[in-house]
Amino acid sequence: MDQPHVVVVGGGISGLAAAYALASGPNPPRITVLESSPRLGGKLAGAELEGVPVDLGAESVLARRPEAVDLIKAVGLGDDLVHPATTSAGLWIGDRIRAIPPTVMGVPTSADTTVDVLGEDAAARVAAESELPEPALTEDVAIGRFVAERMGSAVTDRLVDPLLGGVYAGRAEEISLAAAVPDLFAKLKTAPSLLAATAELRELGQRRAAEGAPVFAGIRGGINRLITALETDLVARGVVIQRSATVRRISRTRAGYELETGPVPAPTLLQADAVVVATPASPAARMLADLVPRAATELAAIEYASMAIITLAVRKEDWPSTAAGSGFLVPSVEGRTIKASTYSHAKWQWTAEAGGDLAVLRCSVGRLGEEYVLQRTDEELTALAAADLRTAVGLETPVVASLVTRWGGGLPQYAVGHLGRVDRVEAAVAEQPGLAVCGAAYRGVGIAACVAVAAKAVTRVQAHLETLGTMGR
Repeated sequence: MDQPHVVVVGGGISGLAAAYALASGPNPPRITVLESSPRLGGKLAGAELEGVPVDLGAESVLARRPEAVDLIKAVGLGDDLVHPATTSAGLWIGDRIRAIPPTVMGVPTSADTTVDVLGEDAAARVAAESELPEPALTEDVAIGRFVAERMGSAVTDRLVDPLLGGVYAGRAEEISLAAAVPDLFAKLKTAPSLLAATAELRELGQRRAAEGAPVFAGIRGGINRLITALETDLVARGVVIQRSATVRRISRTRAGYELETGPVPAPTLLQADAVVVATPASPAARMLADLVPRAATELAAIEYASMAIITLAVRKEDWPSTAAGSGFLVPSVEGRTIKASTYSHAKWQWTAEAGGDLAVLRCSVGRLGEEYVLQRTDEELTALAAADLRTAVGLETPVVASLVTRWGGGLPQYAVGHLGRVDRVEAAVAEQPGLAVCGAAYRGVGIAACVAVAAKAVTRVQAHLETLGTMGR
């Protein structure tokens, strides 16, 4: 029997992780990766600002789960794994940056630590939450609305919104509790109160920290180096990678699958024994519309938020000494342009060293429904970010250099019932032997989650290939 052929559609971190799992696994098939854009990496990208390497998208991976860290080590970057020098971010509320109280994704673990952020009356409302009837959750809810009902709207506005906004660029009032904070959702099925559930999860996190388990990890020179390392490894293993190759349609054939790519007037038809679709939800829905219409309908309903990263360089001697920690988050109700700022030079030792006399930092702008913000020019966005920094931390001097990176439709929104939707998509796809899906649209937007979902998709494909091999023998 000829060596089976697997096509991976999508060259972002999910697609490349899937290709790596296939290529490094037992009995590796012939693999082709098709990426619609001219470059690989999806939302992982890098550049240089005044000679300093910078990440233009994600800058770290969750280190408390193994998938991303293991992949980084597997492609030869283990010696360059680093952890943040500081992760103590603040909240820009009113006239100053305030310390973030202990929370689980913005949900307080106690009332007394929230007074500075919420005020005494709102903190008292938090304390009274334990007197309410038990949550006894049996179905998914919107985390922002649920927290507001039990602890007051101030908690959602000033804590849950900025912390979730940093992950999803969405609205806390619409985001699924089960999908965004699954550990908390699980606890709330039996916990006597929301406070009791968060306190228990916080204690678990503290025990892990005491054991020396860092929460986040990065790569010296930028997390985007993972993409280059993956490409080098895959090519060395014989994987074919094609850029600027948009797949419009996937069809079932008697022998497997046929993918239509290339220019519309003269399409190229590619044959495959199995296919992994590792694209955002909207293009996945289009290419699967005829093959798996039920899955396509569900995928088409997933919204995406657009945002931008504004990377700035200033002289270290001009950086305010009062700007402590790794940065700050901004609640939507504050009405600022930026929603967060990360002091990269303080967060990452390698950035401080590479910068020399320059301090590099970044600001993010744009939330779901705020696409108009991104219609401003690079110069306008840079000026607005600098103005916010002047007010927030007292940065008075002009920036030395800047770089604006727009991520149109960059972050999938996990609405209430999202995990049920994903279950239905996967069930429909599973009816097609050798077809699998993965990506940030499914069970987590972080790099580690994407790698995990890619591994699950590959397991399905490998089982199908094994079946084909058995039939061939």
